Amino acid sequence: QVQLVESGGGLVQTEDSLNISCVASGRTPDQYAMGWFRQAPGKEREFVAAISWSGARSYLVDSLKDRFTISRDNAKNTIYLQMTSLKSEDTAIYYCAAKFTYKDNFFYIGGNEYTYWGLGTQVTVSS
Repeated sequence: QVQLVESGGGLVQTEDSLNISCVASGRTPDQYAMGWFRQAPGKEREFVAAISWSGARSYLVDSLKDRFTISRDNAKNTIYLQMTSLKSEDTAIYYCAAKFTYKDNFFYIGGNEYTYWGLGTQVTVSS
């Protein structure tokens, strides 16, 4: 079992930056590929970013590559999502997810591929 707890969300202004994090605990969390997803009000959950368990490979959705960065620190069992130049359309609940894998260089973009999910952290961007 892996427990995921997101933090760092909040209310920010347009063009602000915000860093959110997700701490994993439980069974060998560093063998988990991780991902970030978000769900805006009235919309379906969407993929944001993913990272392999060593951090050697990562992927962000094309529309966010210029503004968001995903990283991880396995010594702290934590992944991060650095968000810059925030827009009102970034307003959403941000969730992290984990998938156990033996494959170091893999990441996953489908929500149904992940086993464990956090409860989310709210990010609100006000204009």
